[in-house]
Amino acid sequence: MTTTAHFSIPTIEDNEEGWGPSSVPDKFKDISYYAPYNKGDKLGRAADWQQQQYPGKGRYPKESKDGVSTIFNWYYTDDDSSFQLVDNTKTTTKKTYGAKRFQNRGNQQLRQHKQQNWQATQQKGKQQPRKHQNLQNKWGTGRKWGGQESTPQKRREPSIDIKPTWKLLETIDFHALGKCHVDTEPQPEDIETCGFLEYYDKAYDRVSSKSEKPLERTDRTFFNVTTSEDPVINKLSAEDKATVFATDAILSHLMACTRSVYPWDILITKSNGKIFFDKRDGSQFDLLTVNETAIDPPPEEPKDSINSASSLMKEATFINQNFSQQVLVKGEVAISFDSPNPFQSEGEKVSATAYKYRRWRLNDDSLIVRCEIDGASRDGGYLTIKALNEFDPKAEGWRKKIDSQKGAVLGTELKNNWNKLAKWTVQSLLAGTSGIKLGFVSRAGAKDIHNHVILGISDFKPKEFAAQINLNMKNLWGILLKFVDIIKKLPDGKYVLLRDTEKNAVLLYATEQVESGENPTKEEEKAAETNATTQQ
Repeated sequence: MTTTAHFSIPTIEDNEEGWGPSSVPDKFKDISYYAPYNKGDKLGRAADWQQQQYPGKGRYPKESKDGVSTIFNWYYTDDDSSFQLVDNTKTTTKKTYGAKRFQNRGNQQLRQHKQQNWQATQQKGKQQPRKHQNLQNKWGTGRKWGGQESTPQKRREPSIDIKPTWKLLETIDFHALGKCHVDTEPQPEDIETCGFLEYYDKAYDRVSSKSEKPLERTDRTFFNVTTSEDPVINKLSAEDKATVFATDAILSHLMACTRSVYPWDILITKSNGKIFFDKRDGSQFDLLTVNETAIDPPPEEPKDSINSASSLMKEATFINQNFSQQVLVKGEVAISFDSPNPFQSEGEKVSATAYKYRRWRLNDDSLIVRCEIDGASRDGGYLTIKALNEFDPKAEGWRKKIDSQKGAVLGTELKNNWNKLAKWTVQSLLAGTSGIKLGFVSRAGAKDIHNHVILGISDFKPKEFAAQINLNMKNLWGILLKFVDIIKKLPDGKYVLLRDTEKNAVLLYATEQVESGENPTKEEEKAAETNATTQQ
């Protein structure tokens, strides 16, 4: 006999008015399926399976006083301390791989460093511990604890060999020179003007990085004759027109010497009460420095590198000479003075340069300076024409900034070439020019030192530009007067002023036996060298 499975059909209620059951079954009539709550209340758990384990003491009582089930209500108990809010805000954390490990290593090395310093002070005369030396090599000699960096001062050799026979007469500190001032600036008096000038081509004022001009080479000759070899100065000296003589390049170098960084030297000759400031033959005095006052100046070695200090100086001088002639209107002489170029040979093609000899009264003395003028403007004024050069186009990026941010480019150049720009400004003020044309010349390529392009030109008034770069002419005249007063007290002879490479000071040496006025013999030089060696 086969038995079939029993199946009963459940009762299905049809709700004609909507969805869901239309009536409550009998077994669910005593259960409240709705619990009122406030949105501000803390909600409990949807199901608490532990409620029956703690009758009368649970977190969720079965009924409230009004007979309504409170299974979903929250009541504060002592166990509320476990409640925590969760921060859902997104945070970005910077990964520091191995930071803790390196931090612990640095702290350990710092403790070793302090301990070794203490041991070194207890054992005077002994060498520094090897671990301390390795620590210095690791962090660098310019490292300071605390994360601060200090650039060690580079020691540079003097520009001239100091011989044992020389006698140190004076040490003039830069700080003392900064306090030198004159009450009133001396006024110039024109004595004589030589040479000729050409007009400045205003078309170069529209040059930009988008319309750059290639720098052209000139076939004209330039002269950098020192003071004592100038025939006009020798003539004025013979006529007793003054007691102190110099060129604008030498004089501006002396007046702005406190801004110098590289070593330099200037020769001084005093004869019959007259003082001549000269440059030394074979020196780099006529070469223009590049980034001399920068935080990271060009390296001095190797000298054959295109970006070494000496190579950049030659490149900057080459650029300035060619730039000063290219921006002039060729074939049109603006002004031809009565006296020709005093250094020109017959048939020689010389640069369009005028030499103005001017005289200033300095207390009881008078000063004559040979000043150079580079060009003339259509309105009748004289111009000083110079050029700044960029040797690393990728790093400095003049092409991107020169049109829209020329002020920022100039600000950087003021910081890196403060000494050079100060000397150019002094030369313009001494010559009495009405404007300074400052060009911006860059390499055609980062490694191309033979081809350059002009990216722009700026125009400045000398006095306004001097105020902009914080150049006080009363202080500069006071510095010059300081040097003149010191030399006036010395007997006739030959001297040399040079920058001290160890500290910010200028040293004055006597290079011969000024008492007798004669040069020392070879035997005397040998004896002096022996004495100097013995003293060392």
